[in-house]
Amino acid sequence: MTVTKESVIERLKTVNGPDFTGNIVDLGMVSEIFIADSKVFFSITVPAARAQELEPLRAAAERAVKAIPGVASAVVALTAEKKGGGMEAPVPPRPAPPRPAAPQPAPQRPAPHAPASQSHGKRGVPGIDAIIAVASGKGGVGKSTTAVNLALGLAANGLKVGVLDADIYGPSMPRLLNIHGRPQTVDGKVLKPMQNYGLKVMSMGFLVDEETPMIWRGPMVMSALTQMLREVEWGPLDVLVVDMPPGTGDAQLTMAQQVPLAGAVIVSTPQDLALIDARKGLNMFKKVDVPLLGIVENMSYFLAPDTGKRYDIFGHGGARREAERLGVTFLGEVPLEMGIRESSDAGAPVVASKPEGAEAKIYRDIASKVWDRVQEERGAAEAAVPSIVFE
Repeated sequence: MTVTKESVIERLKTVNGPDFTGNIVDLGMVSEIFIADSKVFFSITVPAARAQELEPLRAAAERAVKAIPGVASAVVALTAEKKGGGMEAPVPPRPAPPRPAAPQPAPQRPAPHAPASQSHGKRGVPGIDAIIAVASGKGGVGKSTTAVNLALGLAANGLKVGVLDADIYGPSMPRLLNIHGRPQTVDGKVLKPMQNYGLKVMSMGFLVDEETPMIWRGPMVMSALTQMLREVEWGPLDVLVVDMPPGTGDAQLTMAQQVPLAGAVIVSTPQDLALIDARKGLNMFKKVDVPLLGIVENMSYFLAPDTGKRYDIFGHGGARREAERLGVTFLGEVPLEMGIRESSDAGAPVVASKPEGAEAKIYRDIASKVWDRVQEERGAAEAAVPSIVFE
């Protein structure tokens, strides 16, 4: 059965707006709807201040669309842009009782950066020239797909590259790189990394079955990460790409503090709500003196394969504006492209499976910018070291 925009709109009219005022379609909250291969994509614009409490509204819209005959799946995002997809009427704010003005707190001094000795005192990993973290403030933004294609882009540009899957609870590299089996050991002590597409790879997914739940506390997670980093025969590598866990918890912070990272790449989608979480990741790396190599805007836009028309389903340009605001390099836009998702699910990332394609070129360009930023940060660090002259 063919799914039409009209049928989706009619079903969405059954979803009440905030505070049961009208429906989300008549309130102008629904973006332009795109349908591809029985999958429905759209976003709902809400006030940023009410985003968390309106998550049930998003879930209700998703359930309503999934119930339409012929719909295989629905991707629904909340956005909080001032001029969002299709928003014609303002969303009524929830009235709040007046409150007496609270006294203004005294201005706080910005927290000082960690001392330079903290970042320079981290123990390096033998055989690895540079370590790059790929992180995101939240899950579901395509961080792992970006990390693996970034690694392949660096390799395509002539570097020797490895990938460490640091997501203990949800390892994805075995599936993304179509690697199976268990790693071997060198003299029964050091693990040999698995390999495919010219990459050296280590992941908890090689050591436990895919369906085995990892019910570990923080110290066990950090012990596992330390072993996968320091007890693996990585070298020689020009760069190790670390696919960090999503969020900004203990595992991410400890990795950032203990591993000599050459820099971090932040992955975000365009909408404001995802950028709020991306800022947390940026601030975490800043506090531990890890250079910010830049921001990648994933799922930036969709180009219809039949007409070539561009759809900004989740808004557009939010990550670029955030990078400009923070003075961080904007590394590039990756489109919402079915081929990227399908090739990743099949274990054949686009940079490896379609190296001459437009998407592969985007990742290679991002990889070039990332490596240029690594060299810039190295040059700045060397210039900052005082020279001692004996007379």
